[in-house]
Amino acid sequence: MSLPTVAVVGFPNVGKSTLVNRLVGGSEAVTSPEPGVTRDRKRLATEWNGIAFELVDTGGIDLGDEAELARDVQAQARLAITEADAIVLVVDGRAGMRGGDVDLAKTLRGSQVPVIVVVNKADRPDDYAITAEFHGLGLGDPIGVSATHGLGTGDLLDAITAAIGDREPRPDEDDAVRVAVIGRPNVGKSSLVNAFLGSERVIVSDIAGTTRDAIDTEVEVDGRRAILVDTAGLRRRSKVAGTVDYYAQLRSERAVERADVAIIVCDASEGVTTEDMRVAEMAMKAGCASLLAMNKWDLSETDIDEARARVERKLRLRPAVITVSAKTGRNVATLLPRALQLADKAAERIPTPELNRFVSDVVARTPPPSKRGKRLRLYYTAQVGEAPPRVAIQVNDRRLIAREWAYHLENRMREAYELEGVPLIIDFVPASGRRRYSE
Repeated sequence: MSLPTVAVVGFPNVGKSTLVNRLVGGSEAVTSPEPGVTRDRKRLATEWNGIAFELVDTGGIDLGDEAELARDVQAQARLAITEADAIVLVVDGRAGMRGGDVDLAKTLRGSQVPVIVVVNKADRPDDYAITAEFHGLGLGDPIGVSATHGLGTGDLLDAITAAIGDREPRPDEDDAVRVAVIGRPNVGKSSLVNAFLGSERVIVSDIAGTTRDAIDTEVEVDGRRAILVDTAGLRRRSKVAGTVDYYAQLRSERAVERADVAIIVCDASEGVTTEDMRVAEMAMKAGCASLLAMNKWDLSETDIDEARARVERKLRLRPAVITVSAKTGRNVATLLPRALQLADKAAERIPTPELNRFVSDVVARTPPPSKRGKRLRLYYTAQVGEAPPRVAIQVNDRRLIAREWAYHLENRMREAYELEGVPLIIDFVPASGRRRYSE
């Protein structure tokens, strides 16, 4: 049973994301003094007095703003309102009641679910008097809070749980595969996510950097549950230092660290760039299985064989390179199943006898080179971890390991067990007194 949802809405820059962060006890939603930071719907689970629910942070609704991006943000907020079991309307107590608040309240008065008016920025007990004028919105008694300092948030949570009532315990999500959609800004990540879902779940714009939060969406793929994570575009940290995009970048990196698989989206019209390679390396270091999706293939003249050869030369993971088009639907239906196959591969265990036979065969065909007149001896191999797979090989002396031969062994293992795109860790552990593969 899904959790009840509470949509947090309001005029731009009234402190909705700050309030959401306070209520969930973290800093998951991007906040900034700059108005209009939140654009997509971001769902965050929390609980109060044993009742679990999801808060849906939304972009600011200014019904007088006719800009295309503003209309997209408003559309996402309206969807959140439509799907909600309760609505929290946040207003700015310091600014007083504004025309935008009145317009939005007029819309919400026709809602079929409870609406709670929250007067934010009541930072001192004396400030609670400023809530009085918001009775004029016609939505019941307003609750004064300070999202910054936490004042009044307990009363607000009591009101929320009373509005949604008792629900089933939070469902277990341990079996869901997390798939992060990552890449440089403006390569079509959000368009691809919407194509997966068959709906405009996240905002798409020609403006680079439209997505600022990591947006989680549950989806079913061939009967399996997956969490699809749309992320903000990844840049070098030095390029976004001191801006709101820096915090969006941190959330994207955190989303990759929590993911099982990363779909690295590239702009096919530009080929696989150095920045795309850097993003792929970041996913690899985070332990993510990875594949590259060459989006906008309908607009591309890129030589796919050349792109695949470049990826194979530059990336140790050797991820698969797939041509897709979010616009035309090319290969969209096959991309998520392939991502889940990668997650399965990363979680597999190789039987120890089979792994020992494999290493023995590799050593027999290509013995490790001697070093300072001595040769590396390999004794016993076992898989000691999965997701990503980790293999330990006992050796006589780690100083005798030649990097090229270690890469050779890794590549043969990838080929034998179909681990292209899966991080593979091989530890060479000192040991003695074991049966040897090499003399």
